[in-house]
Amino acid sequence: MSDAADWDSHHRLRADLALALRAAHHHGLSEGVCNHFSVALPDGSDRFLINPQGLAWDEIGAKDIVMVDGAGAKRAGAHEVESTAMFIHAAVHRIARKTCVLHTHMPYATALTLTEARGPDTALSQNAMRFHGRTVVDRAYNGLALDASEGERIARAMNGADVVFLANHGVIVCGERIDYAFDDLYYLERACQAQVIAMSTGRALAPVDESVAARVAAQMNGERLQSTLFFDALRRKLQEP
Repeated sequence: MSDAADWDSHHRLRADLALALRAAHHHGLSEGVCNHFSVALPDGSDRFLINPQGLAWDEIGAKDIVMVDGAGAKRAGAHEVESTAMFIHAAVHRIARKTCVLHTHMPYATALTLTEARGPDTALSQNAMRFHGRTVVDRAYNGLALDASEGERIARAMNGADVVFLANHGVIVCGERIDYAFDDLYYLERACQAQVIAMSTGRALAPVDESVAARVAAQMNGERLQSTLFFDALRRKLQEP
């Protein structure tokens, strides 16, 4: 199919990506007009959909999403794409083989990237336990991702993980579907928020045993109906602008 035909045929995918962006704004996970969400087209090509440069997330609809290829060329859409988005997202799609890639500087998760641990304790809260064994920390902060090599380095640092905490920077959350990835993004921030609040009390933290955290992770990740229901609820609440 042509780019134009694929653009039309993937309206629902564009609408879901736009919804994820509006939902992230609704829950305080956006930052100005920065950060990016992307999803690969389900055709095995290197093309993917991504949010445009210069629009606030709460004003983005399906019509505003841009189709690009792995080389950074725009294939469809009315807007341009910010360069760091291309360097990071193209590499994560191509090298880490992730379908949906959500990159934010959401406040509580980012706060933990500024600590010595660089990320959360996934044995601490029930929300954190869903990520047990699914996260990795990239401790090498090299400034803005202004070239392909930095995006590729980040993608390789993921080493198969769904979530990477980027030291002094933010997070990347990946998933096989937009609704699953957004649900993880939302609950990751809730887990990090709870840990930051607990740390602020000055009292010692009390994580559960490793085996318990692993069991809870298996329980929570073995059934994703709640993820779809949450996304459906957001669809009812947050209409296209």
